[in-house]
Amino acid sequence: MASIPSMVAPICLVENSNEQLSVNQEALQILDQISQPVVVVAIVGLYRTGKSYLMNRLVGQNHGFPLGSTVQSETKGIWMWCVPHPSKTDCTLVLLDTEGLGDVEKGDPKNDSWIFALAVLLSSTFVYNSMSTINHQALEHLHYVTELTELIRAKSSPTSDGVEDFSEFVSFFPDFIWTVRDFTLELMLTGCPITEDEYLENALKLIPGMDPKIQRSNLPRECIRHFFPKRKCFVFDRPTNDKKLLANIEKIEEHQLDPQFQEQTQNFCYHIFTQARTKTLREGIIVTGKRLKTLVVTYVDAINSGGVPCLENAVTALAQLENSAAVQKAAEHYSQQMDQLVEFPTDTLQELLDLHAACEKEAIAIFMEKSFRDENQVFQKHLVQMIRDKKDEFVRRNEEASTKYCEAELEQLSVNLLESISAGIFSVPGGYELYMEAKDRIERDYWQVPRKGVKAKAVLQSFLRSQVAIGKSILQADRALTDKEKAMAEERARKEAAEKEQELMTQKLQEQQQQMEAQKRSLEENICQLKEKMERDRENLIREQNSMLEHKLKVQRDLLKEGFTKKSEEMNAEINRLRKMIDSTEDDTPWIAKALDKLGTELTIILSAPAQLVGSLVKGIGSLFKKK
Repeated sequence: MASIPSMVAPICLVENSNEQLSVNQEALQILDQISQPVVVVAIVGLYRTGKSYLMNRLVGQNHGFPLGSTVQSETKGIWMWCVPHPSKTDCTLVLLDTEGLGDVEKGDPKNDSWIFALAVLLSSTFVYNSMSTINHQALEHLHYVTELTELIRAKSSPTSDGVEDFSEFVSFFPDFIWTVRDFTLELMLTGCPITEDEYLENALKLIPGMDPKIQRSNLPRECIRHFFPKRKCFVFDRPTNDKKLLANIEKIEEHQLDPQFQEQTQNFCYHIFTQARTKTLREGIIVTGKRLKTLVVTYVDAINSGGVPCLENAVTALAQLENSAAVQKAAEHYSQQMDQLVEFPTDTLQELLDLHAACEKEAIAIFMEKSFRDENQVFQKHLVQMIRDKKDEFVRRNEEASTKYCEAELEQLSVNLLESISAGIFSVPGGYELYMEAKDRIERDYWQVPRKGVKAKAVLQSFLRSQVAIGKSILQADRALTDKEKAMAEERARKEAAEKEQELMTQKLQEQQQQMEAQKRSLEENICQLKEKMERDRENLIREQNSMLEHKLKVQRDLLKEGFTKKSEEMNAEINRLRKMIDSTEDDTPWIAKALDKLGTELTIILSAPAQLVGSLVKGIGSLFKKK
């Protein structure tokens, strides 16, 4: 299980100094060490409403995020506390406490809006904290939600009709929780008891009427209903009626708190621990601590440059970093596995290529798992190039190891032969036969040596070539043989040498064929895994789009039920656009086939496979993977 940095206290993540936002590098270093998915809970609300206390309770403490006991706001910017998730061992819980909204000491109210927008963009669960009741005044204080359409953009460019499609906010906005502190009302509606969630939904109902004041009052209600499909409410009694204790709430014992407040706090924490989702971007991209770091920097840089934080741009920036890291991770895995599995020299090239194929398959799978938004498969092609180069290096090392081993063995086996030649042992009548017997004995003993590897024949042939002139000299000097016998022996030697050269050529051709088959297998594996990933991505996108459509239809039905027929009808264009998007996504099979065809052609060039061998494969690769 991946460990996370030990944080005994929170740290400032986004500093807010003189209405200028900046990212704390120390906090980024902490996020960079978290490779686990993160559950990000951010809390916002008016200053001095007890936001920090709730966040501290999620860590099981009364202190941590600064509370303060005066009318001044304690928290400036956005503070972060990363802790092990109490119920999801494979996740890290990231808590974000924001500076209080509406602080009279602030100079630029726009600053509050940016803090609010950042909390929405970074969190998977967004908690809005307020006091007393959810009434007209409380909703007016939540005017920041109405500004989100000006502060956040889903795509870098508008839709085809030139309109920013705010319906896509639903696909990446967090779950919404409204916490109401010091709640004194009874949860009753028309004389019947209601739940906290029903209380919230009733408060979010639109007020009939065309008066501009009513329209303004309805705007935050509409935004919450449109942008946050998952909503929940928690109400809290006053922690204690003792003002002195309340002023130092971080120091009081648990038993000094109101029992009802204790139970409500426990319910809130339990919901966060069991229901708060992992932070996820469009198309199911899971956010880790490392990825959250990139998002923070990208969004704050956009704000400071005078622009608007854009999800698509952030994902693009994230993809560049993540895909580059995915290539390195996959390539390193390939190298490590090959180093562990390959015992040089291998008996045959095929043995090495089989190990290569298995390790390459794992490496591609790692890349596919960790990469996303690889436009035109730029990073995948880079990985193919890297693995091909690494494979070639392993082939070279294998040949080198085989050559070195075989030469050493032959050197040892031929010691007596070379000494005999030097001593003139074979320069006697009948010496040629003795020489041939000695040379044949070396060959027999050589072939008994195990695991000589791919260069066994080549090294032996090199040795035999070095003996041709010597053998010929011994043959011609042998007085026991007639000229005819010498001619026959010489012809026989030439024939055997030619046969061995043919065997060596046959082996080379066989290895070339094996190399081409390996290239073909690599091409097919890359295409197959990419096709599977494209299908998964398409399914994720369809699910996301259907979820958006389902939410919009629900909002439309609710508006109709509440008597807002015109507003309900106004949503038809938005809903129809979503339906067209879904139809287009579902009919992406021809596009996938075309992309696979293109990649097949490009990978063939990278792998340097002869066109005549894989041409037919490339030509039909798209149709091969089309759905039947």
